[in-house]
Amino acid sequence: MKDIIVIGGGWAGCAAAISAKKAGAKVTLLERTDLLLGLGNVGGLTRNNGRYTAAEESILLGGRELFEITDRLSRHKNVDFPGHKHASIYDVNFIESAVRRKLQEMEIDILFYTTAKNVEKENQKIKSLILDDGNKITGDCFIETTGSTGPMNNCHKYGNGCAMCILRCPTFGGRVSITEKCGIKDVMGKRNDGTYGSFSGSVKINKETLSKELQERLNREGVVIIPLSSEEKNLEKLNIKICQHYALDAFSENIILLDTGHAKLMAPFYPIEKLRKIKGFEDAKFEDPYSGGVANSIRHLSIAPRENTMKVKEIENLFVAGEKSGFHIGHTEAIVTGYLAGHNSVRNALDMPLIELPNSLAIGDFISFSNQKMYEKDGDKLKFTFAGSVYFERMKAANLYSIDHKKLHGRVEKTGLLNMYDEKLC
Repeated sequence: MKDIIVIGGGWAGCAAAISAKKAGAKVTLLERTDLLLGLGNVGGLTRNNGRYTAAEESILLGGRELFEITDRLSRHKNVDFPGHKHASIYDVNFIESAVRRKLQEMEIDILFYTTAKNVEKENQKIKSLILDDGNKITGDCFIETTGSTGPMNNCHKYGNGCAMCILRCPTFGGRVSITEKCGIKDVMGKRNDGTYGSFSGSVKINKETLSKELQERLNREGVVIIPLSSEEKNLEKLNIKICQHYALDAFSENIILLDTGHAKLMAPFYPIEKLRKIKGFEDAKFEDPYSGGVANSIRHLSIAPRENTMKVKEIENLFVAGEKSGFHIGHTEAIVTGYLAGHNSVRNALDMPLIELPNSLAIGDFISFSNQKMYEKDGDKLKFTFAGSVYFERMKAANLYSIDHKKLHGRVEKTGLLNMYDEKLC
């Protein structure tokens, strides 16, 4: 049996752990905090626009477990809001415990309160990770899914200070880049003005602090759109947010709320004194980040150079997924790259050929296209998601976007990769 070590317990890390376990490996997941899913604990959106296609492709490839959980815990399904169709919105209050139970049922070892601080290498191969308590952990292959947010000094340097978000760096310490510890230079994303990093694109309001009318509308419809006066509109915020698929005029001309269990407000931050002047928001209080009136977490600061198999270039036994693997946005994007990284890590440990998903699949095309584009001129200013912006337009132009299950089944079947992630390799 091969030992696979996953570093980081967000959506990508959980998908990688599940995939490697299904392939027959012994899997240990390291998580620096006391919760899995990271920013997934305050997210909530799946299946909007091309994410529906990607989710269905992943399920057909055998990467179904996490999508089954998000579907089961969706408060609302088939929701439309500006620029987005057929979204599902999962309940952020229950998602982490459900994913945790799934990993425990699969006998994946989870080490909470554990940060990998450094590596021991031999030539271009990692031999062990050095943990924050001084102990070492060895493995045959390693998967880094630590994300691209923080640590705290980066949110000060490139943002408006520590926003006190769900990542809780002051308590648990900041992200450590394993690729950089291996001597690999990470790539940093930029905003349109050349500033490094991007603000997370939403803040969460305690739903019970909204008016009864707004609460009832959110609970019933899943989305509430409130037009703003000319004085309240702010187009500038569209340029700083990571979520360019929400950087539409409608998001500056209206307050758009989604019901994730919290009230998800689609803006990187919103001054609370201005917010409370709007009808229904008189008592509003931020749930995440706590400083959502002035700041948010800064992301896309640590992207590893990789191959389309998700293996890191120049390191023989290190893989990446999620935001660590590109200027990606979203839970679906993290999950689908995580499943591939986990599966290929076991193949690597067994000296088997690695799988590169073909461009006839939206997932394969997304992985290769985002990898290619980020090294082109101004590619460090691009953001990639199945839900909108540059990649969703490509999906539609290439006829990759579909919500037809029969068509998608035929597409995956034609590649010969149907249920690939269910195959036990060792």
